[in-house]
Amino acid sequence: MAPKRQVVLTMMLLHCLSHVLSCSNCFQPDHEGPTPQHNYLDVDHHHHLAYPSSKSINDQYRDGLYDPASSSSSPTRTLRGSSPSSPKAERTVSVDDFGAKGDGRTDDTQAFKKAWKKVCSSKGAVLVVPQKHYLLRPIWFSGPCKDDLRVEIHGTVEASDDRLDYSKDNRHWLIFDSIRNLVVEGGGTIDGNGKIWWQNSCKINKTLPCKKAPTAVTFYKCRNLVMRNLKVQNAQQMHISFDGCYNVKASNLAVTAPGNSPNTDGIHVTSTQNIKISHSTIGTGDDCISIVSGSRRVQATDITCGPGHGISIGSLGKGNSEDYVSGVTVNRAKLSGTTNGVRIKTWQGGSGKARNIRFQNIVMQNVTNPIIIDQNYCDQDKPCKQQRSAVQVKNVVYRNIKGTSTSDVAVKFDCSKTVPCRGILLQNIGLDQVSGEAAKASCSNVKSANIGVVSPRCN
Repeated sequence: MAPKRQVVLTMMLLHCLSHVLSCSNCFQPDHEGPTPQHNYLDVDHHHHLAYPSSKSINDQYRDGLYDPASSSSSPTRTLRGSSPSSPKAERTVSVDDFGAKGDGRTDDTQAFKKAWKKVCSSKGAVLVVPQKHYLLRPIWFSGPCKDDLRVEIHGTVEASDDRLDYSKDNRHWLIFDSIRNLVVEGGGTIDGNGKIWWQNSCKINKTLPCKKAPTAVTFYKCRNLVMRNLKVQNAQQMHISFDGCYNVKASNLAVTAPGNSPNTDGIHVTSTQNIKISHSTIGTGDDCISIVSGSRRVQATDITCGPGHGISIGSLGKGNSEDYVSGVTVNRAKLSGTTNGVRIKTWQGGSGKARNIRFQNIVMQNVTNPIIIDQNYCDQDKPCKQQRSAVQVKNVVYRNIKGTSTSDVAVKFDCSKTVPCRGILLQNIGLDQVSGEAAKASCSNVKSANIGVVSPRCN
């Protein structure tokens, strides 16, 4: 072989080898979530292949078996929160370019729709909402779109308070549907303008029939999603919902509503896998974070919660449904003045599992029910009938949880007689009443263990 040709082939070989070595994440396994590493918890060998194969896509969403974006022919991409690498590929589109007024009175819905249509068709495009006040009716930001899109909200977008505007869809205001590699940021405000909806809620006015209300921001079947540096306030009902999404980072969010606003969950996670919520402050009239069926590998870190109903898994099993949640970690949270602290709630009659869950490094201040598992949850006027089946709760760790309870019972495990709670571990727990008196633990149908100083503890 000629020396020159040999040199060329050697350089090509080294180039290819460098690409292989640089791919540090190419062969990383996909773990379902953190499994408690100790001998107190039994291991669950229930494999996903044993689930009934005849389930519909919706059932698979709920059970976490269906990859929300698996139907796409595009290859899986790594989550990115940065701008596209090539500035030349970036295309900036302002809603003002399409006639938006931003005066807080004019309906700017059509301008936003036109701007989105332009952005959706351009790889690396940026939709800019300037520092003005925009009034919007419901909008569906639909995909699929070109990759690497960014929405920058610098001003305020406010929802129409005319309930007739929601006659076609009374469950959503802003919805991002089936979009890959999307960043939503900007430091601005999303205002659900929910007062009119709260006033007409059956939870506020008992004489009115119970009706649904819109979620302020919904991300549906989005993949590789970043939401950060935004304020979301006064939602009609839920503030932010991640539904059927995969690979999500939500950070530096401020989510606020009055403590008496009904059903205004801060961040709702449903049928979503691989989601990290961090460095966020949430205070509403319902759960700060709610995690429901089909959700796996959920992390919530550095969360400040209150007012509200705490951080909840569930409710699960309503209407005899089969629900699954696994691999949840809540780490470094502060809860103040909430009705619950860290809670798992399931209805009687359901089935499925809530398992492999960690609550750790949490501070409670004036919380009514700091630690609670309620397998007899019943959020209705009429008493719920007794049923034998239940969602199984197992492998739950409570570690390094300190603070004060406004009730005398700081730890409550109200588990099912027929499907008791299993593998519950408490380690380094210190909860007292606000008065300074010792708090109590109420424990029914639970198999638990303690490590270190645990106060109060189950007998």
